[in-house]
Amino acid sequence: MPDGSLSLHDGVAELKKHYGSPAPLPTADPFELILWENVAYLASRRRRHEAFEQLRSTIGTRPAAILAAKPKTLEQVTSHGILKSTFAAKLRECARIAVHECGGDLGAVLRGAPATAKQTLRSFPGIGEPGAEKILLFAGYEALLAPDSNGLRVLVRLGLVQEQGSYSRTYAASRQAAKDLSADPSVIQEAHLLLQQHGQTLCKRRLPHCGVCPLERRCAYARGAQQRA
Repeated sequence: MPDGSLSLHDGVAELKKHYGSPAPLPTADPFELILWENVAYLASRRRRHEAFEQLRSTIGTRPAAILAAKPKTLEQVTSHGILKSTFAAKLRECARIAVHECGGDLGAVLRGAPATAKQTLRSFPGIGEPGAEKILLFAGYEALLAPDSNGLRVLVRLGLVQEQGSYSRTYAASRQAAKDLSADPSVIQEAHLLLQQHGQTLCKRRLPHCGVCPLERRCAYARGAQQRA
């Protein structure tokens, strides 16, 4: 872990005091988590929830049900985000992969070797390495922090992760910071969600609200901003 005055364990504890327990994702099923990533592109969390619940209630989340759905019906779901036709097709492709390449039982594939599990998940639309690790985390298969771009920004600003020459290398460096946390997937899930929430609300990419941040006194970025002022 890079030099710094704050551990990830302590930082997450402070964020939990500030925000309270984060709202969980709506599912722990790995295929539904893939659908969650594709159901509403560039939509707010509230709109994504609405789209996901509409998918559940009107079509269903089983691959066979999605394959049987009419394009217009799928587009009514994906219209909660942008590019509704593109993402309706992606939902159908997710279902096709689950049926024809995973034998209809994605969970059985993911319970195998971790490398195979990641490779399988990355074959689905919209799922890169961070997305694959996030699904393994929230499905309870692996205790991987898997921060999104908001959470990773928080880790860098706190001085817990050293920014590298590329996003992928910076993301990989976050694994070292996560070793400060318990290996219990539920603990890692909470840390992931709190870091994400903090990056979306106070520790924004532009004009972060350092003055009201609960971590300001122990944040490398905030200390640097004060020295530059």
